Amino acid sequence: MAKQLQKLELNWMGKGNEPQLEPRILIEDPSKSFGDLKSENMLIYGDNLLALKALEQQFSNQIKCICIDPPYNTGSAFEHYEDGIEHSLWLSLINDRLKIIYKLLSNDGTLWIAIDDNEAHYLKVICDEIFGRINFVSNVIWEKKSSPQNDAKWISDSHDHILVYAKNKDKWRPNKLARTNEQNAIYKHSDDFDGIDESGNSYGRGTWFPGDMTVKTVSEKALYPIKTPSGKIVYPAKGRAWVYFEDKFKELIIDKRITFGKSGENKPCIKRFLSEIENNGIVPKSVWHYSDVGENRNARQEVLKFNDKNPFATPKPEKLMERIISIATIENDIVLDSFLGSGTTAAVAHKMKRKWIGIELGEHAITHCLPRLQQVVSGKDKGGITESINWKGGGGFKFYTLAPSLVQKDKYGTEIINPEYNPTMLAAAMAKQEGFRYQPDENNYWKQGMSSEKDFIFTTTQFVTFAMLDKLSEELKPNESLLVCCKSFAKGCNNRHTNITIKKIPQMLLGRCEFGKDDYSFNIVNLPHDEIDFEYDPEEINEETPTKIEKKTKTKKQTDDENQSTLF
Repeated sequence: MAKQLQKLELNWMGKGNEPQLEPRILIEDPSKSFGDLKSENMLIYGDNLLALKALEQQFSNQIKCICIDPPYNTGSAFEHYEDGIEHSLWLSLINDRLKIIYKLLSNDGTLWIAIDDNEAHYLKVICDEIFGRINFVSNVIWEKKSSPQNDAKWISDSHDHILVYAKNKDKWRPNKLARTNEQNAIYKHSDDFDGIDESGNSYGRGTWFPGDMTVKTVSEKALYPIKTPSGKIVYPAKGRAWVYFEDKFKELIIDKRITFGKSGENKPCIKRFLSEIENNGIVPKSVWHYSDVGENRNARQEVLKFNDKNPFATPKPEKLMERIISIATIENDIVLDSFLGSGTTAAVAHKMKRKWIGIELGEHAITHCLPRLQQVVSGKDKGGITESINWKGGGGFKFYTLAPSLVQKDKYGTEIINPEYNPTMLAAAMAKQEGFRYQPDENNYWKQGMSSEKDFIFTTTQFVTFAMLDKLSEELKPNESLLVCCKSFAKGCNNRHTNITIKKIPQMLLGRCEFGKDDYSFNIVNLPHDEIDFEYDPEEINEETPTKIEKKTKTKKQTDDENQSTLF
């Protein structure tokens, strides 16, 4: 039965019909790049599936943390995003992206997906198939909303899921979280004398907390009686044993690390000194309260600081992203978000000194993400975690767009190379198409890219002749090989040299992928939405605040939208 269960899959209409994606090149727009232009940070404007494919060759197995917040498929229209797609189509769209995301993650990397109840459980099955059930880490519950939604028809939803998967669970361990003042507050006991150092001098170890000194019974040697200072004989509770054997316990007594309570008759507890554990951190838990990581309302206030004209309704709080990035990465690791939304992930990663890649297909890549990240770099962003981590600005990023499709049809229906491609773009595109790393050699014009130390590619728009091939063959070193891609060549060139392969473009590309398609987005349908009137704003009414009467026109289910987290 167990073996049969391992083979179960989630099936839906359209599964298995994955698109043949064109591996596009990325083109920098220097007018929008900002700050230190040596920075490796990337803001990419374009379809996120094509952009992920564009990153695949260079960044496979390189990304330490990927955070995505895909559309929740609630059936409600959002201002910046259409979040209503037929269920099977949604599954196909997310499945296509997760397959590339899996390739991009490093072997010790993790994926964090924010989602709500509507698709969370289907999404988990898809992730199980792609990542393997064994690599499921946790379903983190984020309390996104502190107050109930009083107009909820059934139960007011107050949480979202964050599904966490490792590329290889055996190779990944979470970083511990920094201790908070509240967690340290329980360490309030203190001794006048704590111990003696190696030189025989007394010293104080600071405040401590009385910790349990028992565990489940593992050895009869740990079931000895202990006499308290008051003369009382105590034993561990039934089924439990002392943490330490008797010899070690006596050493701890001498070192004043055991407490029996003020009366001296309690069971012994071990003194846990704050000074000895303060830097060790806290193991992350699976329930994250809004008081610790913020809620939707906090996030909206953060966004208003850099865009008060047209802010997102439900971005993610910076504190939430700070926690994810703290657990999953260290400084200089790469963080990727392919549903960048208002830019929260990139903003937080930048402030935390991580490298980042953000992809956004909507115009808000320019209207929201770009100005926000410019303010982060310049130090003008005063919101979110800026103050708590003492961010002052610095660094930079480059702004990229996807190149147009390499192949298009002319007015006669014949496939041709896109005229928008100049020789440099064409060379880079052909290198990517053929699986070469585009890396022009300074000394050899024909070494435009390489797939190994001895395998090169050369793309030219010139008519290739015997003389040209002979010259290239002379310059090739022993055991080196060359792929020549050209629009046309003299008859017989393709068999002239054994170490040179010649192919004609665009014919060599036809049938490989879907040329000319630029939109694989979730923004597929525009749902009709009926306008209905509310006499109040449900988001502003809760048990703690007085009723505010205000005539508002809202689209159907818009109040649900205000508590959905679709973008950040």
